[in-house]
Amino acid sequence: MKPYGRAERVGGLIQQVLSEILNKSIKDPRLRSVSITGVKMSADLKLAKIYFVTSGHFSTRQEASAGFAKARGYIRHSLAEELELRYMPELKFFYDESIEYADRINGVIKRLHEENVSDYPTTEEQ
Repeated sequence: MKPYGRAERVGGLIQQVLSEILNKSIKDPRLRSVSITGVKMSADLKLAKIYFVTSGHFSTRQEASAGFAKARGYIRHSLAEELELRYMPELKFFYDESIEYADRINGVIKRLHEENVSDYPTTEEQ
């Protein structure tokens, strides 16, 4: 038995090829600083939910979403040529908020740690 199902394997392939397409073929400046963080495939392989983040100040999530909307056809065609799947799934793009959420949680933990450290003296202070 394979450790991953077909949907996970196809999602991984789409993520890898799409990242290459973004780096080499797409010239849209709104997609210059975009990274693909994950691809979730439906069980029937007809829908691919593609999650992305933007880095730096080059584009916002709205600009990147607009860039993906404009390039959707080209991306789908390029993926179809590269992957040779029987059926190319519909592509939907979503901003991945998990990284921002993790940053907020880390900030809260750091702040709580700093507050608690000042409340308790270290062994050197005793």
